[in-house]
Amino acid sequence: MLTLSVETRPKTKARVLRRAGKLPGVVYGAHQKTAALVIDSRQFEKVLREAGEATIVTLSGLGKELPVLIHEVDLDPLTNKPRHVDFYAVTKGQKVEVAIPLEYVGESPAVRAGANVVKVLHEIEVEADPMNLPHQIEVDISVLATIDDQIRASDLKLPAGVALVGDPEELLALVQAVAEETAEAPAVDIANIEVEKKGKEEEAQEE
Repeated sequence: MLTLSVETRPKTKARVLRRAGKLPGVVYGAHQKTAALVIDSRQFEKVLREAGEATIVTLSGLGKELPVLIHEVDLDPLTNKPRHVDFYAVTKGQKVEVAIPLEYVGESPAVRAGANVVKVLHEIEVEADPMNLPHQIEVDISVLATIDDQIRASDLKLPAGVALVGDPEELLALVQAVAEETAEAPAVDIANIEVEKKGKEEEAQEE
């Protein structure tokens, strides 16, 4: 399990913390009193890359280790760097709803035959004990063999203890025929247009 060292946030403005390489944040939960935190920015970015928002991370430095999910990350619109993070403290045995990334695996026979596989969704909402949350869910596209074949949410093989949230008929991927290329427009002879235009100008001058 990934561990992230945090500290109680001092009474310092957020921009000052960011200049010092620190990231302001907050932790809360059904059984957790809301607390303002500060985290090392580089350490958090490393954990975010590895864990995403669907893996339990352990916060240390608050007196006791606290299992959390990275609930929301506010990104700077210019640099795309995190500028604030919300952690949700989870309780073992209490189910949570989380969007899990989908990983498309395998090779579709339809693609080998010249068709396209359209991937409609890239994450799916599930419910599970936080300790059983998968990091990602695989979607095997090798079952897509012909035009109009589809994979729906109900086709997913979910790990034990993980339940689908939402419409089981939600479309994840489908096969479409490759659109035929439209005929190219005939080439235009610019030289002839210029000559014709010049000829008309000369006729106008003669009049």
